[in-house]
Amino acid sequence: MPHRYPFLLVDRVLELEPGKRARAIKNVTINEAFFAGHFPGRPVMPGVLVIEALAQVAGILLIHDRVDREEYLIYLAGVDRARFRRPVGPGDQLVLDVEIVRLRPTFAKVRGVARVAGQVAAEALLSSAMVRR
Repeated sequence: MPHRYPFLLVDRVLELEPGKRARAIKNVTINEAFFAGHFPGRPVMPGVLVIEALAQVAGILLIHDRVDREEYLIYLAGVDRARFRRPVGPGDQLVLDVEIVRLRPTFAKVRGVARVAGQVAAEALLSSAMVRR
């Protein structure tokens, strides 16, 4: 995973079935930089960052088994059918599940679902492209 603070949105990978699915978590804290302005007095994690967290888990899943993974980056190429069901705030633990829908050598489509306390917070179909660094 090439992402680093402050843009790394995955704290721990809990499960990974190569070529199939992965589950990870993001512990959302009041110290996240975006809470200062989104929204003052009512901190809410931006939905685009919840989608980004799902995309990062997808990237981990897609590149995990490649021997040459240091030579590639996974780019988010599309977001379809994104739905936001509940706000995510400080103290929440996002459980991030991704499952491969379609896999080709340099393209993948995954279904991602982010949950808080068992409730769906966001879901989307994510497309990605693998490119040489």
